[in-house]
Amino acid sequence: MGREGTVSLGRDSLEVCWPCGASSLLPYLWLRDNCDCNDCRIEQTSEKRFMIKEVAVDLAPASAELSADLLTVTWPDGHQSRYASADVLELPTAASAAWSPWDSRFKPLRTDYRAFIDDDRQAAAAIGEFLRHGAIVLEAAPCRPGTLESLAPRLGPIREVLFARIHNVAVDPAGYNVAHTAMELPPHNDFASYSWPPSVQALHMLVNEATGGETVIVDGWSVLQRLREEHPAMFDSLCTIPVPFREFDDDNETYAVAPLVRCDADGNIVGLRFSNQLMQRIDPARPGVADFYRAYHELCRRLTDVAVKAAFRMNAGDILIVASHRVLHGRKAFDANGARHLQDAYFELDNVSNHLVLLSRRGAHVG
Repeated sequence: MGREGTVSLGRDSLEVCWPCGASSLLPYLWLRDNCDCNDCRIEQTSEKRFMIKEVAVDLAPASAELSADLLTVTWPDGHQSRYASADVLELPTAASAAWSPWDSRFKPLRTDYRAFIDDDRQAAAAIGEFLRHGAIVLEAAPCRPGTLESLAPRLGPIREVLFARIHNVAVDPAGYNVAHTAMELPPHNDFASYSWPPSVQALHMLVNEATGGETVIVDGWSVLQRLREEHPAMFDSLCTIPVPFREFDDDNETYAVAPLVRCDADGNIVGLRFSNQLMQRIDPARPGVADFYRAYHELCRRLTDVAVKAAFRMNAGDILIVASHRVLHGRKAFDANGARHLQDAYFELDNVSNHLVLLSRRGAHVG
């Protein structure tokens, strides 16, 4: 004989012991807000119609009963709401892949550009790898300016920023930042000077005949995780002290102030903002600046350590794609006598993740 469930009413919540043995503590307002009947939701669109303000804040059920795996709640106005155990115990979460940390030994997945564009299975596998490690390389892309536009069916629309929709990066005596020189470009992410920096960046090598100039990528989250474990006070300082960033030229101005590290409501690292070249002066009178600079010194030391920098040469036709709230990119110095020209453009991680969901619905294998 199967187990019988029970339901008991409290002051502002009810507790259900489901027949499967699991239990749930469900606030009354949560229950009323999550009624799935056709009066409370728009059947055509699956969107919520009911608004919580329509009931009293101290709402309590008139009765509640459990029959097998179905909880039925009757409210004082006679409205009934029903909840299956599976709907409560298996609430959907955002589709995401667990991230895997890496160091200087990391070699990003290389996949054929044309297969990525044309083959759903190849695209799903590559995007799954991208979400886990934050970097992949597409090979044998056309060496034509503007090719990055073709990534939109897989990555979503290009995220436009000031300066240019697609940026040209080559030695330019009139360039507005260090990327337009032959100097070493330390690990960074672009547009820290935006309140929401682009979360995905694609870098397409059109010509690379220069000696040197190897591409460098760093798993910023992995570095931050180690710092958090070993120096939690330093990590907290990086999460709380706001830092100004500015990027500009004669025709454009971008400026933002935000902490270097962003965590979600559960304390998970979800963003790193790091650009030595764009960082501006912090008010030295602000409380905590001395502690911040000790933490920043340690972070800089770790992010530029050879032990965390994965380096490789990008050839003409390669497209490096990075999750830029996590993975920093840079390059070694190169000989300006050799031609080196790449283009880059920006996308958003939400769109990339959502494309993986759509691919899985179409039956593509999600790696």
